[in-house]
Amino acid sequence: MENWYRVQNADQVDSPALLVYPDRIVRNIERALKFVNGDAGRLRPHIKTNKCREVCQLLLDSGISKFKCATIAEAELLGMVGAKDVLLAYQPVGPKIDRLLHLIEAFPNTHYACLVDNADSAHELSARGLQNGRPLAIYIDVNVGMGRTGASIAQIERLVLDIQLLDGIHLMGVHGYDGHIHDKDHQVREQQSQQTYRVLEMVYLMAQGSTSTPLTKVIGGSPSFPFHAERDDVECSPGTFVFWDFGYAENYAEQDFLVAAVLLTRVVSIVDHKHLCLDLGYKSVASESPQPRVKFFDRRIETIKMQSEEHLVVEVRDSTDFKIGDELYCVPRHICPTVACYDEVQVVDKGATDRVWKVLARSKKINY
Repeated sequence: MENWYRVQNADQVDSPALLVYPDRIVRNIERALKFVNGDAGRLRPHIKTNKCREVCQLLLDSGISKFKCATIAEAELLGMVGAKDVLLAYQPVGPKIDRLLHLIEAFPNTHYACLVDNADSAHELSARGLQNGRPLAIYIDVNVGMGRTGASIAQIERLVLDIQLLDGIHLMGVHGYDGHIHDKDHQVREQQSQQTYRVLEMVYLMAQGSTSTPLTKVIGGSPSFPFHAERDDVECSPGTFVFWDFGYAENYAEQDFLVAAVLLTRVVSIVDHKHLCLDLGYKSVASESPQPRVKFFDRRIETIKMQSEEHLVVEVRDSTDFKIGDELYCVPRHICPTVACYDEVQVVDKGATDRVWKVLARSKKINY
């Protein structure tokens, strides 16, 4: 539908604002489920993108019960909505261990697990599990090629033995994040995804040989999702699909998700006959990427010339076509950190917005 993103009551929405469209979010969830042939048990979506109670509820309503998250606040949010199974895709250190233990106690109906990639952390978590009176569930984090976290193949055998000797932790599976895979070429991404899966499979076989407990394999993000979705022995953990963005839409068109989050900005100054200044600085949109960091629906906007904390200068064909206060709509290149710029999102239903969703897990801490 043309101009689907426009808000009829935009005069009631302060800018810059992040707009979300529940009907498109629901369609994206349905599309993600189609990739795994409708088997919700094979999806473990990452909530780092949405950080919203209401979006998590939409995922739950679709039959998804397993989730991944990166922060204690996100893990708490999932406990609050009644998620059954939560993997903290992070190795807790320092006070985060206590915070995780508090969550486990506060939300007994939610099963929590975390990552481990070294023996020292395994021993620390085991000691805390024994002290707390219940073993902590863990997944071995495997470096499948990204080089950020995770044990290498050379370290795995010893790490598995250490884990099996510890009574305060319980091994649930293996985890690999292949965030280094982002090639636009479909075949290249497929080949790289096969390589990361082979690494994870080697670790899985070593780990499974040490225990009679059936272990789980969790792998992937959004770029590699379609390839891992074809494997019936893994849980896939994309996250961006709920909102999508123009970076992924341009690079991974085969996934065919809908943009479900849009930025509303306004003209605050007319610089000259070719330039406008908008209220969309880099405090309001993810700024780690090169320009253009947003893509405008209005084709009269030709290029982005400059961005600072609260301002964005764009070049247009003719600035006399615009007036101060005009609303403009655009899609961020990277939606995940853009969401984290906002305390709340404006919910658009049937072309208008009359409520907000709090970006609750944007905070470093909710209660615990």
